[in-house]
Amino acid sequence: MMKLKKLGKTTSSINVEASEYGIWLFVEDKEYFLPYKEYPWFKKAKTSELNNVKFLFSNHLHWPDLDVDLELKSLKQPEKYPLIYKEK
Repeated sequence: MMKLKKLGKTTSSINVEASEYGIWLFVEDKEYFLPYKEYPWFKKAKTSELNNVKFLFSNHLHWPDLDVDLELKSLKQPEKYPLIYKEK
């Protein structure tokens, strides 16, 4: 039976800053602006919810409090990942 070793601490840091028009996301020494118009689920989020973001598998951003998942690739090359959001 193969056993998995416990992973060490992550060395990547993620910073999130909210503004009037969207959020700034700083990850892997790069910054991304996510406007509320295109990412509306962040608009009414509390600061604690925005800052509770996990960086998984070196490509996956997960906000558990907001139930939001984004691939870093979609932020690096948004033209390849058209985002379509419809309110319920």
